[in-house]
Amino acid sequence: MDGKVKEQKRHQQKHSGPKVEKKKLKRQGGSTEDDERKRNPKAFAVQSAVRMAKTFHRAQDIKAKKHHIPLVDRTPLEPPPVVIVVVGPPKVGKSTLIRCLIKNFTRQKLGDICGPVTIVSGKKRRLTFMECNNDINTMIDLAKVADLVLMLIDASFGFEMETFEFLNICQVHGFPRIMGVLTHLDSFKNNKTLRKTKKNLKHRFWTEVYQGAKLFYLSGMVYGEYQTQEVKNLGRFISVMKFRPLVWQTSHPYVLVDRMEDLTDPERLRTDPKCDRTVSLYGYLRGTYLKNKGQVHIPGVGDFQVADVNFLPDPCSLPDTQKKRALNEKERLLYAPMAGVGGVVYDKDAVYIDLPASHVKEQQEEVRPTTELVQSLIDTHATLDAKMAASKVSLFSGSATLDPADFDEQSGEKEEQVWDPNTQRKRRKVVFAEKEEGSDVSGSSDEDDESDDGDQEEQEEGEDEDNLCTFLKEARAKSETSNVREPPPVKKQKLEERKEEILVFADSEDELEMSEEEEEDGRPGDSGNCSEESDDGEEAEDDDDNGGSEDESMEDEDEAADPTVKKQSASEKEEEEEQGALRWKDGLQQKALEAFLQQQEAAPNLRKLVYGSVVEADDEAGEEEELGGLFRVSRPQNSKKFQANAFDCSRFHPDTSHNWDLEEMLNSIRDCFVTGKWAEGQDAATLLKEDEELYGDFEDLETGEVHKGQTGQHNPAENSENDDHDDEAEETLVKVNDDEVQKNKRIEKKRRLKERFDAEYDDGDATYFDDLKEEMQKQAELNRAEFEDVDDETRVQYEGFRPGMYVRLEIPSLPCEFVTNFDPHYPIILGGLSSGEGNIGYLQMRLKKHRWHNRILKTRDPLILSLGWRRFQTIPLYHIEDHNGRHRLLKYTPQHMHCGASIWGPVTPQGTGFLAVQSVAGTKANFRIAATGVILDLDKSVTVVKKLKLIGYPYKIFKNTCFIKGMFNTVLEVAKFEGASVRTVSGVRGQIKKALSTPPGAYRATFEDRLLMSDIVFLRSWYPVSVPQLYNPVTSLLLPVGQKDSWGGMRTLGQLKHDLGIRTKPNADSLYKPVVRAQRRFNPLHIPKELQKALPFKSKPKQQQPKGKMPRDLLRPTVIREPHEKKVAALLHALTTVHHNKRKKARTVQHTKHKEFLQQKKEQEEAKLKRHKEARKKQYRIMGQMDQKKQRSSLKGATQDN
Repeated sequence: MDGKVKEQKRHQQKHSGPKVEKKKLKRQGGSTEDDERKRNPKAFAVQSAVRMAKTFHRAQDIKAKKHHIPLVDRTPLEPPPVVIVVVGPPKVGKSTLIRCLIKNFTRQKLGDICGPVTIVSGKKRRLTFMECNNDINTMIDLAKVADLVLMLIDASFGFEMETFEFLNICQVHGFPRIMGVLTHLDSFKNNKTLRKTKKNLKHRFWTEVYQGAKLFYLSGMVYGEYQTQEVKNLGRFISVMKFRPLVWQTSHPYVLVDRMEDLTDPERLRTDPKCDRTVSLYGYLRGTYLKNKGQVHIPGVGDFQVADVNFLPDPCSLPDTQKKRALNEKERLLYAPMAGVGGVVYDKDAVYIDLPASHVKEQQEEVRPTTELVQSLIDTHATLDAKMAASKVSLFSGSATLDPADFDEQSGEKEEQVWDPNTQRKRRKVVFAEKEEGSDVSGSSDEDDESDDGDQEEQEEGEDEDNLCTFLKEARAKSETSNVREPPPVKKQKLEERKEEILVFADSEDELEMSEEEEEDGRPGDSGNCSEESDDGEEAEDDDDNGGSEDESMEDEDEAADPTVKKQSASEKEEEEEQGALRWKDGLQQKALEAFLQQQEAAPNLRKLVYGSVVEADDEAGEEEELGGLFRVSRPQNSKKFQANAFDCSRFHPDTSHNWDLEEMLNSIRDCFVTGKWAEGQDAATLLKEDEELYGDFEDLETGEVHKGQTGQHNPAENSENDDHDDEAEETLVKVNDDEVQKNKRIEKKRRLKERFDAEYDDGDATYFDDLKEEMQKQAELNRAEFEDVDDETRVQYEGFRPGMYVRLEIPSLPCEFVTNFDPHYPIILGGLSSGEGNIGYLQMRLKKHRWHNRILKTRDPLILSLGWRRFQTIPLYHIEDHNGRHRLLKYTPQHMHCGASIWGPVTPQGTGFLAVQSVAGTKANFRIAATGVILDLDKSVTVVKKLKLIGYPYKIFKNTCFIKGMFNTVLEVAKFEGASVRTVSGVRGQIKKALSTPPGAYRATFEDRLLMSDIVFLRSWYPVSVPQLYNPVTSLLLPVGQKDSWGGMRTLGQLKHDLGIRTKPNADSLYKPVVRAQRRFNPLHIPKELQKALPFKSKPKQQQPKGKMPRDLLRPTVIREPHEKKVAALLHALTTVHHNKRKKARTVQHTKHKEFLQQKKEQEEAKLKRHKEARKKQYRIMGQMDQKKQRSSLKGATQDN
């Protein structure tokens, strides 16, 4: 173990054997499987048709399970961030997980998780994290907008009720993707218990979601955070996950608000603090297109009309499309305004904007050493103007110093104050007095302050230095372009030469330092503007990646509009060198202008980027000038190409010297294309003729049609005319002497063509599903191509605001409580409403009480529904449909069955799911979701009826006809019910015939049988019930901070009585009373004599005389004893008692002795049986031995005498 690493044994490939032979055959193109099928076809035959059918059916079932109904892909090119909702009970680790994921993606730590947190997770995906607290209002709202749910489960405790509640909410409102995350696994000390717990939780989670749902395990925490590798794995799954579009989300626009501003007039607020507010809400648009001036619903607040919608620059944009694997540090954006990240910090009465934040959308410079700058500002005694007037700068050692007065005379430049909306600050724009055509790009002076090479004087003057910096830039550019010499003609990739290339284009020390830093990182410092002389094939790819850096640096420089640049001859350069150091000052501004235009005109070598390395032309090599054999003079103006596609090319006049209508101009680039002049072995026309000669005639095996080659179709005249062309073609053909080899090659090519044709056209897997997917794909491409080339302003007017845009919605007339009680921990969602969804009307629903809710629901008890975007309270009527189509009112919901429900609420499309809860205030120990269901109809077509019993009493009876009173009050009421069926309590049926004049309300009715005066007659009728018109939106977001989960709403009758202490008085008729019944006397049974004769003797009444009283003489007289007789009788009684007692004792003793005797006798019998058994065994043993002796003696042949 001396630091040496043991080398592992290298793998030695086999050179012989069956596997090697198979590999050789595979390389040659042959198939071993086909050979085996030909050699032994029975081995590959169908052994069992039933098994083959089962296998085929199973494969088809598995394939069909993967099919979804194909939908048109309406996702925009730049999709909105994916909404990830982190759900779980309190203290389960939601905030910690979000912080760890943010740190994993952006390398930043976030303190308090407030509101949505948007990050860039990759080149094409952004994520918005939102924490869901234990409030059921928040759970319902976030389930409607979530794309992915991270469901945290405390493994040490198990599943809690909040987990199942959120799962049921998701099932109703469209099931998003759900991933479970187990935490607190470090509390298990025993590995066996841990494995068992994981398995149980996983299978229970699969039961609720689907089989195979992903469940992550966070094993423990290190320094208050989850382990890095586990969080990284979770982040990878999130980054690559695909999402199925949900119906409600894809048909409605919605915005998850991440920023809110109050636009109300401060004067109005001062006079009336309770006035309605005008608020602007910001966020990414999701779902479908949003029209301006539409209607939106804010869950927890209500319905509102949008005053104005605007789209803004993306505050958390995706990185530029470049060929790279990972994000730069600058591109790891984090945007969470409600949490104080992203440049905007919210306070109670103000909004603070932090401009130099490193991860805001605008590209900010690095934070400067503020302590030194502040200290220098404190110590200064002279004003900045005085210092600038007194300061002198020497550009080179030995050269004269420059005075600001001279600079003002040389450069006739002025400045103009311009407000830049992008950077939110005033910028000083340089105006050129000499050039009227000049157009400027205002440059930031902060870049020059960042240079670490500046001395203390430059730091003190760093706040106001545009004029001086501009002059310095021009001087440096001029000196560099005039003093840099040519390198040798052949370029070598060395570090020194790359530095020279950087120096050609570096305009300031800052850019030079940036180029050196890029070199250290392994990236070239080239700006992307390359010429033929200075480019290499490998650097061209890197130039694409870094092409944007030069454009950004261009914006910070002064520009001029004159595109013409004069050439400098060699003699002029010699004169300049002879005149010394003072000559370079003449025409300094013009030289800077020429250097800048040289840089702008250096065009990227497109031919080299497309076709790789370029052969240098001889005349170009001759034009290069070398100075001392070390330096090369860079002359981009001599190049034939210009940079027409630069970032700000619109500010310059493009060169129109190339007239593409001329034939010679077209011939100059003809060789760059496929149809140009190629080498003899690569020319397209030559190769086509070669193939024609090679394949010749062929037959279409599907249609049977024979195609002749072109050589056989030409007549002799044509052949004679085309002899010259054939001679030229023969020079390029490959001449094969061996005809047999050529024939085999042709056959092999035909076979491959046939296989390719069969693979393309004989594919039997194309199904209706594939055709449907292809049709949807074409439609998606059409949708994208329709407005592809139109700018956003015009597109918005035609199609509305598309998903993925960052929009600002201005909403007037919001309640003041929305602003004063704003809490960023609760989500604000703007759900777009379609044309009819803003109306209120009758809704018919199918509803079922949730099986986990512990109480059935009662009709006319207020219920809170979550339907569409809304949460509102209403009064439902439950009913069930009878076999005849009548909708009968139910007092309570069925226990395990669906029923109908009618409510008054917002019109919502049919098929929309909903859920019901009885209360949203606080948390309860029981399951909170009371019922679920779906919308059926949107009208009042269903009439709910209630059973009504009318009771009457007969007051006259004539056989089967009787007069009934007490059921109706007027003759008119009776007339409405003529012909209706009535019944008595005893079950006798009847019918109402006609009304009677007196008493009012009486009528005549006929019955099946004669009624009694004690009968009660009732009529069963159905009474239509009206649906109560109650629509009470849940305004939980308007409650004070800390009380948003205590929205009460309308209470049920039971809750009212409980709160007010009212006891229900029972109905007197419903109470149990003691039943007092009079004793009934029945007459004696009288049997006629004729019937008695026919009865059998057993049933005949016997002629028995009733027993009379005994006569007195037969009665025994009463004996009265004397005192002596009494004593004798008492003595006899005592003696008899003693005698009986003795006999009883003697009987008990006798019984005990007899029992002992029986036990002894039983033991004796057992001993006797045992002796007999031993004796028998002994006897049988002797007899067996004697039999064996006899057998042995008989086998020997000797006889024995007894």
